[in-house]
Amino acid sequence: MKRYSAFSLFTEGLRGHRGWTPAWRKATPQPGYDAIIVGGGGHGLATAYYLAKNHGVPRVAVLEKGWIGGGNTGRNTTAIRSNYFYPESVALYDLALRLYEGLSQALNYNIMLSQRGMLIAAHTPTQMEICARIANAMQLNGVDGELIGAEEALQRVPLLNRTADARYNCMGGVWQQRAGIARHDAVAWGYARAASALGVDIIENCTVTDLLIESGKITGVETDKGSIRAERVGLAAAGATPGLASMAGIRLPIHTYALQAFVSEPVKPMLDTVLLYLGTGTYVSQSDKGELVFGGGLDRVPTHGQRGNLPAQEAVVSGLLEMFPAFAQLKLLRQWAGVVDVTPDSSPVIGPAGPEGLFLNCGWGTGGFKAIPAGGWLLAHLLATGGHHEISRPFDLDRFARGRLIDEAAGSGIAH
Repeated sequence: MKRYSAFSLFTEGLRGHRGWTPAWRKATPQPGYDAIIVGGGGHGLATAYYLAKNHGVPRVAVLEKGWIGGGNTGRNTTAIRSNYFYPESVALYDLALRLYEGLSQALNYNIMLSQRGMLIAAHTPTQMEICARIANAMQLNGVDGELIGAEEALQRVPLLNRTADARYNCMGGVWQQRAGIARHDAVAWGYARAASALGVDIIENCTVTDLLIESGKITGVETDKGSIRAERVGLAAAGATPGLASMAGIRLPIHTYALQAFVSEPVKPMLDTVLLYLGTGTYVSQSDKGELVFGGGLDRVPTHGQRGNLPAQEAVVSGLLEMFPAFAQLKLLRQWAGVVDVTPDSSPVIGPAGPEGLFLNCGWGTGGFKAIPAGGWLLAHLLATGGHHEISRPFDLDRFARGRLIDEAAGSGIAH
């Protein structure tokens, strides 16, 4: 592997990176493919990679209306965990976590996975009871989860507010050792590079304007770069998926909201876990660069705008300061919003829909980044075989008609 000095990196930047080999090919659309994936975020790129790697289907096009990873994949707080309640959810998110654990090696690309553990902190007896149920459910489903008391929680996060006038004194909570964080753009780039090396065409700045359907079967898509044919199409475009599905006459039970996140100025290491405070709904971790990365609940005004607002910012920041009064003098570097696609039961939609050959991967709400490997693995299975993997079957769109909801609003840990 070629190594660069600091000076050569600087000069290469001034030259516009002309001496560097692109991480993935800048492809142009071909007339037809074996499969088309709409959405060039983590889920779409992972789907393309696993289609080629697991199922030997390299003639795949990934169509992205903007740039790779420019949506929710690049607009989240990078937490990875599988501390959910229902067996179906635990199976899904732990598949993602297991794949994440070997992803740097599989892709030959460092995603900067840091399994520093996560604490869901409780502040009332009722919250402790819920935490006990979650920990028990995780253990019954074969996933690491532990109920810890206040003393151990404060040992793990010693800077937590424990003053006499604290509004939310920590009573303990659920601890998952295998949880942690990963570098979000590295996940997208790693999948893009690996998929491209297997022959996948990644086509950026390509907007899908219609779905092509003939005799009840999908036959391709219409784009601003022309028609592209394929008998299998996967929609993995997060909040844009309902609009795409409506082109086939499908109405999805999804609403889109803004979820804000924030980054502080870098400071010395002081927080070596991921922390979610049930009392305030605020969650926080510290990046490898020393920045505090934090967020809170949804802004419940439906939107597709990738921007935040001051009232939500005030609520999240005040929650952070209730947790850590010592952070009061820190400066914010930036804030942003992702557009999250939320279903009535706060669980994703994975499966076929509408015309034959059309498949969905959407509705992840606030859980999209942590589920990227699993979402890609399962959508690739659907596109390759036409049928469900045992893990994806409970998340089929038909669960809403059957009344088999998987209500994970509490497991998501964020007020929906």
